[in-house]
Amino acid sequence: MSERKIVAAGRDLAGGFSGPGNGGDMVRIEDRRRRRKKSGQLWRHLRAAMRLLLRHPTLSVGIVPVYPDGRIVLARRVDSDRFAVPGGMVDWGETIEEAARRELEEETGLEWVRLIRLVGVYSSPARDPRTHAVSVTLAAEVQGDPDIHDPLEISEIHAFAPADIPFNHLAFDGEQQLRDYLEGRVAVK
Repeated sequence: MSERKIVAAGRDLAGGFSGPGNGGDMVRIEDRRRRRKKSGQLWRHLRAAMRLLLRHPTLSVGIVPVYPDGRIVLARRVDSDRFAVPGGMVDWGETIEEAARRELEEETGLEWVRLIRLVGVYSSPARDPRTHAVSVTLAAEVQGDPDIHDPLEISEIHAFAPADIPFNHLAFDGEQQLRDYLEGRVAVK
């Protein structure tokens, strides 16, 4: 046997095993390797589960709010000082449309009149610097006067004629979403 030191029941057993036949506890190197392998497998499975739970893209909605006269409502975000289409995360148990209606109300105070159409599904990991969020963007006819409900998130709400949209001053992938809407495309990107 090699020069390995084996510890059993608190005693060093150099040069061999102390087996059941001679009064000691049997410890095998293979048992430790099996335990180490099992704990390694458990850790590997736990890491895979964490990746599944924590590293999946989140689902969000974006709304292109359109007044009957064609003006598009955008909200200036406090964090970037850029305009964006209203939107946010889909809550557990919500449909896409329910989340869109809620986010529209929370961010702009506007009333949802009707769904105009699906604008697109935007899934590029680079579209939002905070997280990998997949956004389902809808265009909706809206009515009412804008009202900032969360001044920590929104600093200004403005209705733009399509020709006046500040395309060079939009947050996230807002430019792509608005161009897809204005050009009548349904995008999957």
